[in-house]
Amino acid sequence: MFKPLFKETREHMQKTLEVFESNLATLRTGRANPALLEHIKVDYYGSMMPLNQLASISAPDARTLVVQAWDQNALPLIEKAIRDSDLGLNPNNQGDTLFINIPALTAERRKEIVKAAHNYAEEARVAVRNIRRDALHRIKKMSEEEHLPEDDVKRAEKEVQELTDEFIEKINAELEAKEKEILSE
Repeated sequence: MFKPLFKETREHMQKTLEVFESNLATLRTGRANPALLEHIKVDYYGSMMPLNQLASISAPDARTLVVQAWDQNALPLIEKAIRDSDLGLNPNNQGDTLFINIPALTAERRKEIVKAAHNYAEEARVAVRNIRRDALHRIKKMSEEEHLPEDDVKRAEKEVQELTDEFIEKINAELEAKEKEILSE
């Protein structure tokens, strides 16, 4: 009877985890990662376009990103967007390609990035708890409408709490791994 509710709750929590992971991917760690530039928007002929729709981004080594625009006229616009971003990167224009050297991070910058990761994690944990609250509310409403036995309701509430604990644990593990990655380079 509660199975569809559990399935839906798990799906919502999984989506929250995926958003959290994509947010973490945008944080600069000192290692070249194409995901670092994916959130950058480029003013392309009057409309804001995601960088990955205008160019291919690759990481040939641990310290370099290469951006190859599909439209050569867009290259200066892409270069400007990267310079203006909050990443602190300085692209080197080689005519038809941008080369971006990823500098080593200072200790102060690493702490700022870790702080941002913690903020993303807290947002994700709050989102998971909100999903739990909604699921518990729905369980309570179902029990009142259908006069369900209290044991069934308690079991359902316990199951939702276990799901919540599982996803909070996953968020904490992802955060710990990202923090270790940021601080160890």
